[in-house]
Amino acid sequence: MNLWKIALCLATMGLTSGLAACAGQEKASQQAAQISDGRDIADAHCAACHAVGSFGDSPSPDAPPFRTILARYNEANLQSDLIEGIQVAHPMPVFQINPQGVDALIAYLRTIQEKPKTP
Repeated sequence: MNLWKIALCLATMGLTSGLAACAGQEKASQQAAQISDGRDIADAHCAACHAVGSFGDSPSPDAPPFRTILARYNEANLQSDLIEGIQVAHPMPVFQINPQGVDALIAYLRTIQEKPKTP
């Protein structure tokens, strides 16, 4: 965050509440950037087979839509599998992703998950 933005926050909100508000804005901005990065990763590496958005069918019938992934896979297991090189029953292209990229992809996945259907 630029110094002028911090100064503006502090001047308009008072020192204590201004610091908290500025920190909150910075965290929200970082989260938004991480989610955007995750969407970019999904578009670049996964969209050829998976529906990577919040609606639509996957181009490949064997590839689950990303909006259902976290209901199918434990998030921690998915995270480690992506870092190590995911192995699944169907053929999947090989690509490498660093831990920060995995965190971004998981952050994005959290934003598009379908709500569980109640009977």
